[in-house]
Amino acid sequence: MTPAQRADAARNRERLLDTARLAVDAGDLSLQLNEIARQAGVGVGTAYRHFPTRRALVEALADPTFTALLDDARAAARHPDAGRGVAHFLRSLLERQLADPAFFEVVSTGPEHDAAPRTTGHREEFAELARTVVERARDAGAVRAGLTDDDLHHLVCGTAFALRISGDPQGRLDAYLKVILDGIRA
Repeated sequence: MTPAQRADAARNRERLLDTARLAVDAGDLSLQLNEIARQAGVGVGTAYRHFPTRRALVEALADPTFTALLDDARAAARHPDAGRGVAHFLRSLLERQLADPAFFEVVSTGPEHDAAPRTTGHREEFAELARTVVERARDAGAVRAGLTDDDLHHLVCGTAFALRISGDPQGRLDAYLKVILDGIRA
């Protein structure tokens, strides 16, 4: 492949992602690759070369959000106040799930659904960071002794779902987050 083709391929990939992001932002999560290709002005074969499945496209859309969440989780794991680290961690996770439906879809399913090794790597790093955040908070006496990172994961997923159906997700975020934080406090 020549460098010009690689640049062209990169542009086509970005056009596909931009088109898919517009669809998601408009509330269309069906992401039918044939339609995305048509709207992006590229061939269907090009779309499938970049994204062999709908799931691969969803993961590519979610990747920037996942990357940003990992940055937030690293900061939470290093926060000097372990209790506040948990609060920042949970807020970031909830806000990102509300803001990015593609990310919500990816984190709401297990690794067996991952289409890309990068997504699995993000998931594994996130799990390790979540364990660190929870362990630090437990050790500091900021959260209940028996709380696990899996418990917290389930609570957050349920809360994200509840926020999505609340009718005012952003308006209810602080109230729901306070309920979680009050419930896990030691």
